[in-house]
Amino acid sequence: MEIWINPACSKCRSALTLLDAEGADYTVRRYLDDVPTEDEIRDVLDRLGLEPWDITRTQETVAKELGLKEWARDAGSRERWITALAEHPKLIQRPIITADDGTAVVARTEEAVRDALSRES
Repeated sequence: MEIWINPACSKCRSALTLLDAEGADYTVRRYLDDVPTEDEIRDVLDRLGLEPWDITRTQETVAKELGLKEWARDAGSRERWITALAEHPKLIQRPIITADDGTAVVARTEEAVRDALSRES
């Protein structure tokens, strides 16, 4: 399993603490330093079963500068959103855990982290 984190994020630190407490085998990806490609974002979205606007932090300063709240949220705009997430990784909701079973979760709660742990073989 891999977890995308921002070390400054309290939700990320809580998720890591829980993973450690459960003895989970995971890899940390500091996605602000190791920025996901557009293809990696598409893959994570597929694994999450979500659209890019569902994992976008619209309150970030850059989101306001880009005017994201006014962007269309439809199939025709999907690639524009993905490009924005790749160019501005701070916009990506965190933490995201990709499980070995091919699924992923946005792990902002203890329940979501435990859900990801339950998907491990």
